Amino acid sequence: MISISEYFDGAVKSLGYVSSTGKSTIGVMEPGNYEFGTSKHETMFVIEGDMTVKLPDASEWKTYTSGESYQIEADKTFKVKVTGQTSYLCQYK
Repeated sequence: MISISEYFDGAVKSLGYVSSTGKSTIGVMEPGNYEFGTSKHETMFVIEGDMTVKLPDASEWKTYTSGESYQIEADKTFKVKVTGQTSYLCQYK
């Protein structure tokens, strides 16, 4: 079954599903600044647009563009800045 989630007053929306590789979400972020928490290991793939990200324990922000990915361990928080609509695929382990 497909689940629907909204965060930050609807500025981030995602569809959740389970495939042969496990649980994933695919979604879109509106321009803004966000802070997310993880409960499982996540691999975030930028599909379209770009995300400027401050990963846990990082001192610098890094921008990830279409086709790039980054990983976050479980039970961590990370910050994301988006300047235009950006789509993503997040895989959980």
